Amino acid sequence: MSRSIRPDAVLVQAVIAGALSFAHLHDLASAAGQSGWKAWAYPISVDLLLVAAWRRLRTARKDRSAWTWFVIALFASLGANIATAGLLDLTHVPAWLCILVAGWPALAFLGGTLLVHAPNETPTVAPAQAVDEPAAAEVDLRRDERAPAAAPELPAAAPAPAVTVPVALLDHARKIADSHRAATGSPMAADALSARLGLPGPMSAAIATQLQLT
Repeated sequence: MSRSIRPDAVLVQAVIAGALSFAHLHDLASAAGQSGWKAWAYPISVDLLLVAAWRRLRTARKDRSAWTWFVIALFASLGANIATAGLLDLTHVPAWLCILVAGWPALAFLGGTLLVHAPNETPTVAPAQAVDEPAAAEVDLRRDERAPAAAPELPAAAPAPAVTVPVALLDHARKIADSHRAATGSPMAADALSARLGLPGPMSAAIATQLQLT
């Protein structure tokens, strides 16, 4: 099954621009004294260095060396296109330009080698620190030693001793309670009896308990 090839405007434009830049670099190298296959090799050298620097920048944006070689290759390509636009007499090329063209292969070789062998920016993860089990056990033991000791249990409080009520006082309290019942028809309250007798709390409570007062 054959596939139909559809022309892409961007691809066509890239091919045309690449061909023109290639021709300008060839013309400049030929005018600078490079003849034969050497003049054709210069455009390839410049474009390959430009592509290698761009690929390096895609993986390492902060690599200064990649930016440096990208700018150098771009300057070489752009400079050749400008020089062949009528600004430079190709029949009388200056000596400094011949020196630059002759020294370009060594410069391109150095740049390509540095770009290929540059280290990749891969994040390094520190290995997890192994836990020393004896040391951890020692720390736990020290924590146990520093822990406060439990408070000792206090003995249960002994029950309060029973209050002994004299018989005469009990009879007197009973008479007061009976008189209150006879006068009011209702039993006397324990608080009222305690106020009437003027006795301390434990004694009054004991009398009210024995007389069954509330």
